[in-house]
Amino acid sequence: MTDIFSYETLQTIWFVLWGLLWAVYFILDGFDLGTGTLLPFLAKNDTERRIMVNAAGPFWDGNEVWLITAGGVTFAAFPKAYAVMFSALYAPLLLLLFALIFRAVSFEFRNKINHPQWRGLWDIFQFLGNFVPALLLGVAFANLFQGIPIDTEGFYHGSLFALLNVYGLLGGLLFVSFFTLHGSLWLSIKTSGAMHDRAVAASKVAWVFTVALAVAFLFATGHYTDLYANYAHLPVLWIFPILAVVLLLLLRFFLSGATPIRAFLIHAGFILCTTFFGVLGMFPRLIPSSLDPAASITTAMAASTPLTLTLMLIVAGICVPIVICYQFWVYTMFSHKLTEEDLASDHSY
Repeated sequence: MTDIFSYETLQTIWFVLWGLLWAVYFILDGFDLGTGTLLPFLAKNDTERRIMVNAAGPFWDGNEVWLITAGGVTFAAFPKAYAVMFSALYAPLLLLLFALIFRAVSFEFRNKINHPQWRGLWDIFQFLGNFVPALLLGVAFANLFQGIPIDTEGFYHGSLFALLNVYGLLGGLLFVSFFTLHGSLWLSIKTSGAMHDRAVAASKVAWVFTVALAVAFLFATGHYTDLYANYAHLPVLWIFPILAVVLLLLLRFFLSGATPIRAFLIHAGFILCTTFFGVLGMFPRLIPSSLDPAASITTAMAASTPLTLTLMLIVAGICVPIVICYQFWVYTMFSHKLTEEDLASDHSY
């Protein structure tokens, strides 16, 4: 395979796969994050809260595999970028890790004691364990698009609060809004009756916020970043932001609740195109530097050896289809709408 692909081509392939893995994670774990964020606002009683928790229950841990995969690919394909990224963004990534841990624990501990205060405590952790990662992921990626203050040695010259800049916070709010929209669409698939109606109503509200924040983010991107330089150099890349806009506008016509699966898939396409809008705007940089463009970490600087990239491509070609088949089976097994009868099962949360 090394004879088929040059070293530069392998670097490009893994850069695209790196972006694709993040997009898949946002699509799959995005509805979990959105469902948990909506928990205090949509559920009116403990039964409805359990239905919301169980809507994500069979899927959340499998969906997080894609986060581990994206991090693993960063480490294996671009080890220098991994080192700099996890050093510069250490504080927010550690907060993200703790939030995800508490989210996982909240699923398992909520029903260990049949007491309102106990369940209420873990409902708080369920909310924070979904809202905080959604916000932090947006802040982290917006700062990557903007560039973080690293020097030529890869040392970070900033702080956690420096990441909470205008563009970073705008990215965080955008992620929260489209994860919330994704979660409400998922709930409209998994629920019926009053809960379904509230999920549909929430999706319409979340859509308005997503449109407003997406427009603001597009304009802010032109002011705070140089992502559009790649689009000026290679106009074919405009297909991603244009398609994202088309999908987001098209989505509004499918928010009636009559075709929730179609609406969910359209929004998944929007997330995919939005992710590639940012990732391809950075290429060939993995970590742009706001201090000195020459200090940016590029694919050429960060890539592993040709043999490593080739072996990884072979392993990915074998293992990823297996993971996809497994997840397809899981989604098929739990494709039914949730009812109160499902909550009586020993396997429910």
